[in-house]
Amino acid sequence: MTEEKMDWDIIVVGGGAAGLMAAGKAADCGAKVLLIEKTDSCGKKILVSGKTRCNLTNSADLKNFISMYGNNGRFLFSAFHNFFRPDLLDFLNGHGLATKVERGGRIFPVSDDAHDVVRVFKKYLTKNNVQIKLNTKVNGIIIKDNAVCGVKTEHGNYHCKAAILATGGATWPATGSTGDGYKISAALGHSIVKLKPALVPLIVREQKLAQSMQGVSLRNVRATAFQGEATAIDSTLTPDCVYGRGEKKSPRPPVIESRFGEMLFTHFGLGGPIILLISLAVVEALEKGTVSLLIDLKPALTREQLHKRLQRDMDKSSKRKISGIMKEYLPAKMIEPFIELTGIDKEKLAHQITAAERGKIIELFKALRFNINAPLSLEKAIVTAGGVSLDEIDQRTMASRLITGLYFCGEVMDIDADTGGYNLQAAFSTGYLAGEKAAEYVSPFSNQRHYRRGRDDA
Repeated sequence: MTEEKMDWDIIVVGGGAAGLMAAGKAADCGAKVLLIEKTDSCGKKILVSGKTRCNLTNSADLKNFISMYGNNGRFLFSAFHNFFRPDLLDFLNGHGLATKVERGGRIFPVSDDAHDVVRVFKKYLTKNNVQIKLNTKVNGIIIKDNAVCGVKTEHGNYHCKAAILATGGATWPATGSTGDGYKISAALGHSIVKLKPALVPLIVREQKLAQSMQGVSLRNVRATAFQGEATAIDSTLTPDCVYGRGEKKSPRPPVIESRFGEMLFTHFGLGGPIILLISLAVVEALEKGTVSLLIDLKPALTREQLHKRLQRDMDKSSKRKISGIMKEYLPAKMIEPFIELTGIDKEKLAHQITAAERGKIIELFKALRFNINAPLSLEKAIVTAGGVSLDEIDQRTMASRLITGLYFCGEVMDIDADTGGYNLQAAFSTGYLAGEKAAEYVSPFSNQRHYRRGRDDA
């Protein structure tokens, strides 16, 4: 028989970025709040974000910010109107955390330490008397007359007037994000948009080739995803601009997406920043058929410019082996696999290289081809795409449209974005709005008194 626990106004399920903000804000508005976290501490995903430096948000303007979430970005307008980047930075600064802007508009703590961010939230919760229950897994929400009246845990039931689901996605399971919120929501009748890995490395069919270049990191290259078999793609279709989330132009088929920047080769395929950015579009395109990825190793040079440069270098060093010539063009570990792909004998001297062979080298510079087998598993992704359907959540309040007193925030919803601080800002903003509106729901009169104080404090 389960033990019936004391009553709470609001129970927040999950102690990540969204849950911490929701719990703090709800309590700041006057509600009696319990935060339940299944692991031994709160904020674990904050601690690993931004390579442990915590990329809090981004300096992009609102229009560009919204575009980073794709078609679902419009859902965030209310949350961002209520609590956006300036409010977040004021809140952090007011709690003694200074921030700085880096390349790409990314905003980090000046200390470069994610622990400082978690400390701010712990102080915020302590100040507002939020009770925290650790090492406790929530198994479900208790409903009576289609309204929340409690929360079921492995250690007993807790009574409450409202519940906020902030359970995160199904990525980084070590941080506690194991998809619990999807099961809880589905059991209540909510639709779950199919889960997909986003910001995830890609496994290629040509694993031997990738493995031969494992560990090589490339800068200033262009990766373009195409619908279709790699050998069948006309490499001249590779665009000279970026196509993807946040960009104004859309590509024409068979181009899916194109990114410029850094990437690396792994033992299973491809990783690094531009591969992660392109990955969700690739995952979605794989459902329609074969997807290939062409890497332009020399995007700053046209084929004609490459031809002239290669001809000049070969004329200047005519007695040098082709492998020696390639040292001026490629990282050392790429040279042998690259030459092997051209079919040219690596011992061949520069003056022996035919025009046709030069053409093969130039084509390979402009289109190193891979076929994508699959992404790594959902657990290995940075972000979960998919989740509780936004059609069933009121964007003005983060309240469920199906169950009275149930609220959502953060990654459990069908919201995801590119890297750059966008995912954390969405978590903080939706958490703030869910906390505020849940407090208003449980105590509409006292909340008005505390609400203004909460805004002034933040």
